[in-house]
Amino acid sequence: MTEFDDIRPYEPQEMKEAFGELLADRHFNAVMKGLAPWLPKGVRNWLLRLAFTGVRTPLDFQKRFMKPVVKHIIRKHSDGCSFDDAALPADKSQRYTFISNHRDIVLDSAFLDVMLVEAGYPTTVEIGIGNNLLIYPWIERLVRMNKAFIVRRGLSLRETLEASQHMSRYIHHAVTRKHENIWLAQREGRAKDSSDHTQEAVLKMLAMGGDLSELNIVPLTISYEYDPCDYLKAQEFQQKRDNPAFKKSKQDDLDNMRTGILGYKGRVAYRCSAPVNTWLGELKDLPKNEFYSALAQRIDRAIHSAYVLYPGNYVAADLLSGTDDYADHYTPADRQRFEAYLQQQLDKITLPGKDEPFLRERMLTMYANPLRNYLAAQ
Repeated sequence: MTEFDDIRPYEPQEMKEAFGELLADRHFNAVMKGLAPWLPKGVRNWLLRLAFTGVRTPLDFQKRFMKPVVKHIIRKHSDGCSFDDAALPADKSQRYTFISNHRDIVLDSAFLDVMLVEAGYPTTVEIGIGNNLLIYPWIERLVRMNKAFIVRRGLSLRETLEASQHMSRYIHHAVTRKHENIWLAQREGRAKDSSDHTQEAVLKMLAMGGDLSELNIVPLTISYEYDPCDYLKAQEFQQKRDNPAFKKSKQDDLDNMRTGILGYKGRVAYRCSAPVNTWLGELKDLPKNEFYSALAQRIDRAIHSAYVLYPGNYVAADLLSGTDDYADHYTPADRQRFEAYLQQQLDKITLPGKDEPFLRERMLTMYANPLRNYLAAQ
């Protein structure tokens, strides 16, 4: 037993047993049957065991099983994913803590893993996943095989503080002792309106376990041309407007995960900014309460400055303002395509009392906000 057994990913010596438990899980087999209904369970599990041969570490597991799946998702459900690491040092043996805006529950880190491997980095990222998403034991096994550590949610104030300290110590341990990269979202949950801002609480949590500089933090910007969950986010805005006590169900979380993975994304871009260690010293003389605010603002500026903007971002801003201020950034065909996409997504919402003008405004705001933040960061 070690200090972090309750939250850490599986160690190499645990992988074989965890894989066996996964194959024996009834719910996991139901999912596998849905993916390959023509294969009998025995044949399906034999093929999976054969594919598992030679897998000794979570990184092996990612390369053998997850990388082909993620590359298939990129090919089938997007128009490609790019990765720009020009702001990082040429020495690819360094380890980083990537702090990024949050677009997709599953794919933000999964795409990054593939991009890092294909760019020649020696390892991928460990990721924090909220235990609210681990609704079945097989999901927890699978994510821990896939280099995920557990973030405990829904705790009392005292328990939250203890869990944050515990997780922070683990993150420092992972970067400095295990020599792993870390990926964390800049805030808890996705920004429903795509206005991405770093929560100071995330930075304070990271500082609980040691000096921030040893984490080698890198602001990372994720830009989607189209967010397949945009209509679900808009729907949730109306549900919360109409019923302030509304809370998503576990099924809602699953629907968001499924839609995010299988929905059309258009072009996707990942862009790294320079590590914060290159300028962190400029903040060292600030009082503690000002330090985290200034650090969050600098990270936000780095993330906002690195957005890749698409025609739809400019079209959305013009549709909201009723002007053609940004018309030189898109063609009439671009505008027609975006408006057709917008209506297609709105048509998927089947709420009773559906307020289409409100929903339309919410979706347009999601696409306009990256442009607004980009311009403000300049």
